[in-house]
Amino acid sequence: MKPIRMALACLLLLGCFLTNCKQETKITPTSDIPSEDLDKIARAGFSTYNVIDVDSGYVVEGDIFLKYDYLDTKPNSPILRIAESEQYHTYALVTGTPRVISISLTAGLSTVFTTALDEAIARYNALGLKLSFQRVSSGGNINITTFYQGPNADGSIVLGSSGFPSGGNPYSSITLNTHPQAYGSNPDMLYLASVIQHEVGHCIGFRHTDYFNRNYSCNYSTNPNEGEAGIGAVHIPGTPTAEDPNSFMLACTVFGLNRSFNTNDVIALQSLYGSCDRVDQRYINGVCETAQIELTNVTEAPRGYVCSYSYVWSDGSEVPYKTVRTAQGCPSNP
Repeated sequence: MKPIRMALACLLLLGCFLTNCKQETKITPTSDIPSEDLDKIARAGFSTYNVIDVDSGYVVEGDIFLKYDYLDTKPNSPILRIAESEQYHTYALVTGTPRVISISLTAGLSTVFTTALDEAIARYNALGLKLSFQRVSSGGNINITTFYQGPNADGSIVLGSSGFPSGGNPYSSITLNTHPQAYGSNPDMLYLASVIQHEVGHCIGFRHTDYFNRNYSCNYSTNPNEGEAGIGAVHIPGTPTAEDPNSFMLACTVFGLNRSFNTNDVIALQSLYGSCDRVDQRYINGVCETAQIELTNVTEAPRGYVCSYSYVWSDGSEVPYKTVRTAQGCPSNP
């Protein structure tokens, strides 16, 4: 059976987010969007495929909302290279850590939404990051609202959307589609939790894992332009160089799939928001590891030796620690 392609996306409604709202949004096709704005989107590193013009900005790559003024800002954070075709693109991050991010739900949603939000929060909090999350009754740093929209012409359906941090704070809203073909008439809690988990990832600064090629998870009939990429890319030590089919930040999913963090997702989250931040600490395969100090080079010098020591981790990576001069050989530990 051919899997149902679901874009983790929404078209932000121009008015009503109530659960019982049945009005569907009209969108502006990409062909009607000014070419200069499409150029800005591409230069910012986003796909210009199926860009949607909504109230005060654009929805790109299915579920990322960019305000018009965002396109005029200069990126000040790197792209974190997870693998050859997998990127977590971080133009902005949440600052002021450690801190607690509160998340609220719009009134009137069924119990499964509350349970799913609690599950998504528990998944993040289990990682012990410098960001933690808690559900509040109203007025959260992130507020979850809803919209109602049927399938697209190609058979896919949008599930939700969010945006990126600004001013050091998480993006302030997530919207979820309450159309029955999005989550079913009786939504599966773990499926819904996975979508919320994905959208929270955007709110704290993460891009789609299949950043260079959304065909990897979305199976488009055409090969969409993925924008300009590779600028300021920083490889995260301990991550693979092959594609990763199970990341929670893939652009598209299949109906009912419970997709949480895999090892590479954890490494990326810990690299940005982990507490493993001493100079002799590094995440190796998702675990905070303290390096050993090893003698890595000895050079003869007038009246003695120059001894170079490095922090060395189990994967073979190392960074210089200190250099000392001795008269009679180099001690194993300075």
